[in-house]
Amino acid sequence: MFADRIFTNAAVFQAAGADPADTVAVQGDTIVSVGRGIDRDMVGKHTEITDLGGASLLPGFVDAHAHPVAAGMAALRCDLSGLAHDRQTYLTAVADYAARNPDEAVIAGAGWYGDAFPDGFPTRHDIDSVVSDRPVILTSHDYHGAWVNTKALELAGITAATTDPAGGRIIRDHAGEPTGVLLDRGGDAVNNLIPEVTPAFMRQALLEAQRRLHSVGVTGWQDAAVGAEFFGLKDNFATYVEADEAGELTARVVGALWWEAEHGVEQIDGLRERRNRTGHARFTATMVKVMQDGICENCTAAMLAPYRAVAGHDTGQSFISPEELHKVTALLAGEQFGIHMHAVGDRAVRECLNALEHAIAEHPQFDGRHQIAHLDVVDPQDIPRFGRLGVIANIQALWARRDKEIVERKLPLLGPEREPWHFPFGSIQRHGGTLAMGSDWPVTDPNPLWAIHTAVHRTGTHADPHAIGDGVFDTPLQAQEGISLPSAIHAYTAGSAHANRQDRTGTIAEGMLADLVALDQDIFAVNDIGTAQVTQTVVGGETVYRAS
Repeated sequence: MFADRIFTNAAVFQAAGADPADTVAVQGDTIVSVGRGIDRDMVGKHTEITDLGGASLLPGFVDAHAHPVAAGMAALRCDLSGLAHDRQTYLTAVADYAARNPDEAVIAGAGWYGDAFPDGFPTRHDIDSVVSDRPVILTSHDYHGAWVNTKALELAGITAATTDPAGGRIIRDHAGEPTGVLLDRGGDAVNNLIPEVTPAFMRQALLEAQRRLHSVGVTGWQDAAVGAEFFGLKDNFATYVEADEAGELTARVVGALWWEAEHGVEQIDGLRERRNRTGHARFTATMVKVMQDGICENCTAAMLAPYRAVAGHDTGQSFISPEELHKVTALLAGEQFGIHMHAVGDRAVRECLNALEHAIAEHPQFDGRHQIAHLDVVDPQDIPRFGRLGVIANIQALWARRDKEIVERKLPLLGPEREPWHFPFGSIQRHGGTLAMGSDWPVTDPNPLWAIHTAVHRTGTHADPHAIGDGVFDTPLQAQEGISLPSAIHAYTAGSAHANRQDRTGTIAEGMLADLVALDQDIFAVNDIGTAQVTQTVVGGETVYRAS
């Protein structure tokens, strides 16, 4: 038996307890040998041998929580995500895009950060100064806010008399007039102004996103909002199915089908029907996404105690009542769906844990691999429950650092009493919880190496242009919540593969699928992990990215 490919002279990352290895052989889509040195009996005249010169060979990264189609759409529109956090820089980019695209009736884009503006929020007057003749709708980098101009508000019919919708908020000035920032479902009316995108545009967006993800070593992902339609997002289910049937998906993708909170249990038939339409090759839809709250920065995350520095006693929003949430999770588990929940605030985390505990008790034989994403604040009483219940902590580690936006906007809202429980990844792991890691791209960058650096050090990597603020590189955010480098790599590979039910991926071992990523150096020998570069990404034995 000859190998098709052999990677040698590599720092091979394996599961704990495995014998050290520097060589991996691949035949077809499968790893057939892991050991020391090249077995010459496996070398044929067509065997491709790659000498990594001592650099790392890792399992392919699996992003457990991302929105790639949304990211691809943003890249094809007015994309602010790669720009400096600066008001004038944003406005210049908007003006330039408008000038280049005079026939676009509505300018749509995304990627702005609140720390570029006084008090954390831009205004409609900012955009009016550069584009006032047509609506401009710009989604924030975290996809929880829309920044619009006056024309967009007028066409959407949003005035001082408009009430806040359920699950959303209209930011207003001292006179009650809309300022031009709309939070969560408050942006629905303006986003309805954006013309329907074509299937071809959606497909182009997916393939652009897949290209970018492969370039940073991602071999599979979970799309955490398949079917969602808000903040300019469009239903992407058919995009995935058609790309899979056409053989265009080179990654392994799990879809978390979107649960519409307003529609209740009657939507289950549609979700079941969608699941049955997947599985052609590399796309399945075995999860359902349930969103329970918003984010801390705009006070829509559901908290056990009121936010600090906010008038009144605002504790945020639970999008689904606890009673209804119990019904939803039990129904989904009974239908053999894994449940992927969004919970940022400590109250939302508790509500989700309570609901999942109920679902698990109702259906104890189902291996749901249920998971809760984000976990910005977790009450210490709830930390042991992840391990006890078997609920996966789906973490976005790149956020766990002292960015300017976190220090100036978020921590004052939490107060010192909650700061120690801010992204408590280490505590969850020490109490037996399973960690899976994802990026939430395009909320933040999809580079796993940047996130791994922050998971370990709780500081930013110098490779990330969005790591901004005093102390972001040298003052850890709750250093005791850091995890080891092997744990961080495991979370972004085997942990996420487990969360996605991709059980033949995530580990370098004989019989596993050959989903691999090669780096330009040994990840255990570099000080700033984020500066390491991907040189090659392999899915099922086939190279899907090679650095030029």
